[in-house]
Amino acid sequence: MLSSFTAVANQIAATTKRNEKERLLAGYLAGLDDASLERAAVFFTGSPFPGRDERVTGAGWSIVAEAAAEATGTSKSTLREQTLAEGDLGDGLASFFPEDVERDLSIVELGEFFDELAAASGSLDKTALLTAFFRMLDRQAARFVTKILLNEFRIGLQMGLVESAVAKAFGRRLADVRRAQMFVGDIGTTALLARSGTLDEASIQLFRPIGFMLAQPAEDPEKIVELLGTGALADDKYDGIRAQVHFNGTDVRIYSRTLDEIGSRFPEIVSAAAKLPEPCILDGELVAFRDGILPFAVIQKRLGRKSPGEKLLAEAPVVFFAFDVLFAGDEAVFELPLQTRLSRLSKLLASTPRIRPSTQSQIRDASHIDGLFDQARARGNEGLVIKGADSLYTPGRRGKAWLKYKKALATLDCVITAAQYGHGKRRSVLSDYTFAVRSDDQLLNIGKAYSGLTDAEIEQLTVRLGKITTSRHGPVHIVRPEIVLEIAFDRIQESARHKSGYALRFPRIANLRSDKSPEEISTLDEVRRIYEGQLKREAGAISNEK
Repeated sequence: MLSSFTAVANQIAATTKRNEKERLLAGYLAGLDDASLERAAVFFTGSPFPGRDERVTGAGWSIVAEAAAEATGTSKSTLREQTLAEGDLGDGLASFFPEDVERDLSIVELGEFFDELAAASGSLDKTALLTAFFRMLDRQAARFVTKILLNEFRIGLQMGLVESAVAKAFGRRLADVRRAQMFVGDIGTTALLARSGTLDEASIQLFRPIGFMLAQPAEDPEKIVELLGTGALADDKYDGIRAQVHFNGTDVRIYSRTLDEIGSRFPEIVSAAAKLPEPCILDGELVAFRDGILPFAVIQKRLGRKSPGEKLLAEAPVVFFAFDVLFAGDEAVFELPLQTRLSRLSKLLASTPRIRPSTQSQIRDASHIDGLFDQARARGNEGLVIKGADSLYTPGRRGKAWLKYKKALATLDCVITAAQYGHGKRRSVLSDYTFAVRSDDQLLNIGKAYSGLTDAEIEQLTVRLGKITTSRHGPVHIVRPEIVLEIAFDRIQESARHKSGYALRFPRIANLRSDKSPEEISTLDEVRRIYEGQLKREAGAISNEK
């Protein structure tokens, strides 16, 4: 029942101890029937639907607030004031709901409501549905339903901890739960397999995308050689869209890093994959390409179009650079050594110009890594991913078998204009920072960063930012522009999202600049000069390729 779900959620939120969170969740999951277990395991990840499910409820902040105000007879202005005070819509609206209701809804009923909400079309229908549902909820149920709807659960649970709780609940090995989850992509289904003792039935399948293997950042070529050896393989790190291509002999599907199906946006790659010699799953990067690598901004034009027209296909041509194969013929190969997988890959890609092998070189020493890095940048790529020659493919994990080597294009001094609470262990600190550059007497936002500072520095910044907050919009704190950061990044691209007209690609915090005032930060003219220089270098690289 929802009352049990919310009671456990509150208990989990009240403790900072990981083992206690795991114990509480495991005990709760173990006592559920199958139908409730399948739904509740997903809800505890903070989402209405499993990660592999592409549905969304379509109920954002404004719809939820409208429905809550209507259901409780509260004015939206009062609701907004309370939400700003709490810093969270779920926490803010809870106090306007009754402490008790006549009937305790079930977890299955909540799941069925989310299904209905996702199927509804238009904001009016969704608002009406949510209003009627809210009228059946007590204070705690309304609080947590809202948090799930807005993906703001924030009780200190991440997927890894939910996996641990599932393993504990049913006496299974955590490694077996994680392996099944990797293949299934639905923690509710994984929980059912764990309960029935059939985790080993989960396996890699065509048209079921699995998590992408991730690379860990590395900045020292000597250390890279020490970790991976001189036989390691250096791949170009492309500035594109990571994707999996699945081909079963007749049909093709392409999946993004978020495991969404995006094949309709790249019909030329679908056509090329349909000519591959055997069924397979390829891992690689969709890259804008015409006689050489084109800037990321070119392929970005394709992201908002589900069915691009002929003109856009001509303006933004795309190639898929394949750097790994996970399934070939009728065999899962992702657990074979990398060199073996690459041998299989080369046979698959013998005659497919739209799907081509990535640029790979065997490293000799640290200086060779730097030379390969410069060559990759000259080709218009970000840098290198260096991989152990015998490394196995570990989906969804970031280990030391793959290391990404990048150097910042430049740095800019920017001022923080807004801050937001983080997730997981950073849910109680302001760790996500929006920053701006100067244009005359205006501050223009140019990006957002959340990496590069120590936990101690983030704690100190949270205190400082709290003191200079001028207003709050949900979890976002608007702050007086006083704190200057040095921001490193890989490239600059044009962007309509920010008032500056530009966005930084892969920004990270290089330093806190307590020695600089907001009047001394970088200007929009500096950004424009770096961007124009970048375009000239890329044009030169493409010319050299020809």
